[in-house]
Amino acid sequence: MTHSETLELSLQLLRQPSVTPIDHTCQEIMAERLAKVGFQIEDMRFEDVDNLWARKGTEAPVFCFAGHTDVVPTGHLDAWNSDPFKPEIRDGKLYGRGSADMKTALAAMVVASERFIAKHPNHKGSIAFLITSDEEGPSINGTVKVIETLEARNEKMDWCLVGEPSSTNQLGDIIKNGRRGSLNANITIKGKQGHVAYPHLAINPIHTASKAISELCETVWDHGNEYFPATTFQISNIQAGTGATNVIPGSMNLLFNFRYSTEVTAEELKQRTMEILDRHQVDYEIHWTLSGLPFLTPVGELVNAARHAIQQITGNETTLSTSGGTSDGRFIAPTGAQVLELGVLNETIHQINEHVNVADLEPLSEIYELILENLLA
Repeated sequence: MTHSETLELSLQLLRQPSVTPIDHTCQEIMAERLAKVGFQIEDMRFEDVDNLWARKGTEAPVFCFAGHTDVVPTGHLDAWNSDPFKPEIRDGKLYGRGSADMKTALAAMVVASERFIAKHPNHKGSIAFLITSDEEGPSINGTVKVIETLEARNEKMDWCLVGEPSSTNQLGDIIKNGRRGSLNANITIKGKQGHVAYPHLAINPIHTASKAISELCETVWDHGNEYFPATTFQISNIQAGTGATNVIPGSMNLLFNFRYSTEVTAEELKQRTMEILDRHQVDYEIHWTLSGLPFLTPVGELVNAARHAIQQITGNETTLSTSGGTSDGRFIAPTGAQVLELGVLNETIHQINEHVNVADLEPLSEIYELILENLLA
């Protein structure tokens, strides 16, 4: 098999065991390549997180590639068919942790930029890279801190392409032009512990909360809109009891999450949730965490440039979507930038034997290069 430039750099990045928040020299590898073609390199380390801001050019408009070098833990190594940090190619697929999410996209970005700059050394505007090692972790000292730094010095980007794996069945069939918001709750239902044979002397929190939980599960929060599916409510954890069959628990703990559209706000979801709990006379304490606000990039220059590039390189039409989890796009969109996510297939992300089609790597780099052509040539 002919080793393409994108594949070669992908292999180099995949060999780094960069489990969040460890970057393990991935950004150094990228920065070295970018510096050679004229990028100014700025390392931004916050606490234990390495971040890279690289920029070529001083003028607007600014096109930024964004992504992350960190990967999720591998899980049990014996479940993998090959070492997750010794990438292997088998049957046209590249195996390794981070192959889909999202080191191959990072490699494609670097190679696309090198090729574009070689053809257009005096291109319009600026090209930038915003790379973090904290996307798969708490996301506290990564992209959000870099954005705060850039905003403080009034350094803006006009367009941002995040290399998250957006494709579903074939390369470029889906691009994400927004993401749903994510609101989490940690709730403790209070009861009174007692013996199961004397229920009149106890208060069972599982029983008292059951009708409220049922209503929360059945509530239609909204119907979504042209860009967003309907808001969903999911309970992810329930814990109660001592492990004994003859003890009524004194409390119950629930964790749940809303993935919500732009049809509702986080405040409305909080109020409606507590109204249901109060109506069912549940004794509770609740703590809310907002992981991300919903964002949307309507059809415009960036979406059109990406659609055109995908069509030209793959021959396929692309579909806009806002499905999936959160991404660092949620920190970039509030600055006013148009944000889009476009990357390889997401079928095996965060899984054992994560892999990507080798045949998709060069075309992805070509799509990225053509997007640069469409916007900055």
